[in-house]
Amino acid sequence: MRNTQARILFFILGLVVLSFGVSMTIKADLGAGAWDALNVGLAGITGFTVGNWVIIIGLILMLVNAGIVKMKPDYFAIVTVLIIGFMIDFWLLIVMDSWEISGFFVQLLFLLTGVLILGLGVSLYLQPKFPLNPVDGLMVSLQQRFHLSTTIAKTLTEALAFVIAFTIEGPIGIGTFIILFGIGPSIQLFEPTAKKIATRLDQRMIV
Repeated sequence: MRNTQARILFFILGLVVLSFGVSMTIKADLGAGAWDALNVGLAGITGFTVGNWVIIIGLILMLVNAGIVKMKPDYFAIVTVLIIGFMIDFWLLIVMDSWEISGFFVQLLFLLTGVLILGLGVSLYLQPKFPLNPVDGLMVSLQQRFHLSTTIAKTLTEALAFVIAFTIEGPIGIGTFIILFGIGPSIQLFEPTAKKIATRLDQRMIV
């Protein structure tokens, strides 16, 4: 994408959609993704919200990532975590607060829908090539510093969050594993469409 306005639009839209998907997986209450379970667990033992912890953990990881690759922190990532954190609180505390998701099959359907929406959001926010969410940045930093494969680097970061979340009694459950194995295919499902939309929008705004 070359047009700045189109890039910003896609970036923000992707993060808003992504945060909605994350909020759905949390609200389903069948187990959240590893990093989300960590944020929910921390929110449960402190006075901070889930969105607050998304921002706090994101800022910490931004500094950790810089240390791993021995470079200056990518401060634009602050914008990314602020948008995600604020939007997750908006969805969970305002929009979904009164939603009653009960019954295993209803919860499962809600979770799976959340995974799909999360995949759509990720595929959209990746198009503009803006700085990554620090959680994704951690995976990339490990790849660059230790010459790891994507699979190994991703597994290490997820395992780290999983262990900490489990230790503080975050919401680890069947949903955690559904998200772990389902998010990749979900992103791949929407990526071609996201690229086409991004290209068309970019061309129209340039003209």
